[in-house]
Amino acid sequence: MKPVFSQQPFTVNDRTYTPPARPVVGICLDGSADEYFDAALARGLMPNLQKMAVNGFRGLVRGALPSFTNVNNSSLITGVPPSVHGISGNFFYDTATGKEVMMNSAKYLRADNISSAAALAGRRVAVITAKDKLREILGHGLKGIAFSAEKAAEAKQETHGIEGVESLVGRPAPAIYSAEISLYVFQAGVALLRNNAADFLYLSTTDYMQHAYAPDQPESLAFYHQIDHELGNLLNLGAIVALTADHGMNAKQKANGEPNVIYLETMLEKQFGAGFRVILPITDPYVAHHGALGSFACVHDGAGQQREEVGRWLAQQPGITEVYNRADAARRLELPADRIGDWVVLSGRDVVIGRTPAYHDLTVLHGGLRSHGGRYEEMVPLIISHPLKDTYKAKASGDPRNFDLFDFLMNGTTA
Repeated sequence: MKPVFSQQPFTVNDRTYTPPARPVVGICLDGSADEYFDAALARGLMPNLQKMAVNGFRGLVRGALPSFTNVNNSSLITGVPPSVHGISGNFFYDTATGKEVMMNSAKYLRADNISSAAALAGRRVAVITAKDKLREILGHGLKGIAFSAEKAAEAKQETHGIEGVESLVGRPAPAIYSAEISLYVFQAGVALLRNNAADFLYLSTTDYMQHAYAPDQPESLAFYHQIDHELGNLLNLGAIVALTADHGMNAKQKANGEPNVIYLETMLEKQFGAGFRVILPITDPYVAHHGALGSFACVHDGAGQQREEVGRWLAQQPGITEVYNRADAARRLELPADRIGDWVVLSGRDVVIGRTPAYHDLTVLHGGLRSHGGRYEEMVPLIISHPLKDTYKAKASGDPRNFDLFDFLMNGTTA
C-alpha cells in the first residue's frame, strides 16, 4: 500500500509549517564546519551531497550562541533562539537552587517542539540522537519515536515509542566515542523510513570525530564519505533532506600543540579576590570530546553586583574577544537573562576558557584540543536536497539561521 503523508499545516512558536507529501528529514550534523564538506567534496567523496548542492541549495547560516550542542539542537527543534526556548548551554548555574546543573531536562525548555506538533498534525515522527543527553529535550511531548544511539538497546515502546532498535538496524549500537555512533543514527533513520515506521525524522549526531580530527585528515574524509552513503539512502527513499550543524569546530592550541587555555576563575580571584564562579556551558558528560573547555563562559560575581571594573578588566585580557553584561548579553546574543552570569565572555578562534587548572583533566582528551562555543564557530552550513522557492532564495541571501532548518525544509522548497 502506498504510504499517505499528512500535509496538514501546524504552527509552533508563531511559525506555521506545511509539510510536503513525502518523507521529511532534518539533520543536525554535529560539529560540521563547512570546511569538512569542502575537504570531502574536493576529493570526490560526497557525490550525494554534491547532487544536493547542485540540484537544491548550499549556503551558510548563523547558529545560536553559545555555539554548543544543547543550545542549538533546542533551537533547531523549536525554530527559535535561546532567549525564547530557555536552553542557554549544556550546563548552567541555577540561581534558584544555588546548584550547578546539567541542562538536559525538558523542565528547562520554555517553547514547544516542532517534532511533537508534527506528530499531532498526523506525521509519523522519529527523533534519533547520538547522545542520550538530548533525547528528553528533543522528544519532549512527542507522541512518536525518540531514542538515542548511545542507549538504543534500552529503548522501550512505552518510554521511547519503539523497541528492538538493534534488530531494526541489524547490529548492536557502537560506543559513544566513535565515528560509528553517528552513522548508526543515520542507519536507524533509514531503517525507519524503509519499514514505513516514520515519515518525519530529526537526526542529531555527535561531534566526536570533529573534536578529534581536522577536516583534511584521513579519518574525517572516511567519515564524511560514509555519511554521504547514508544521505544517498535517504534520498533514494524519496525524502526531502536538509542538513545543518549546531556549531563549527576549531583547533584551540598553541604553536607547540598545548591547549590554549585562559583559566578565568583563577585570574579573576587573583585580581579581585575570592567569590567568583565561572560557568562553562560546554560542560557535559562527554569530557573526552573537549575537557569542558570551550570559547564561551558565564561569570557570576560573588560581590552580588555587576562591578563595571570587572567588565573593563575582562575586556582587556589577551585572548578575550567579547564581554557583555547580563542585559547586553541577553539582548545582543539572544540569551535568557535569568540563566546566564553577571558577565558573558567569548574568546578568540584558537582560545578556550577554563575555570582553574585543577578543574580540568586534560589527560582525557583524544589528541589535540579542538573545540567550539564562541563567535568563530557560529557560522555553519545549510544544504537542502531540493530547489528553493524565490522567496526563500531571498531569505537565504539575508541572515538565515540554522534554526530555520524546518522552515526551509517544509515551506521553502519546490518539492
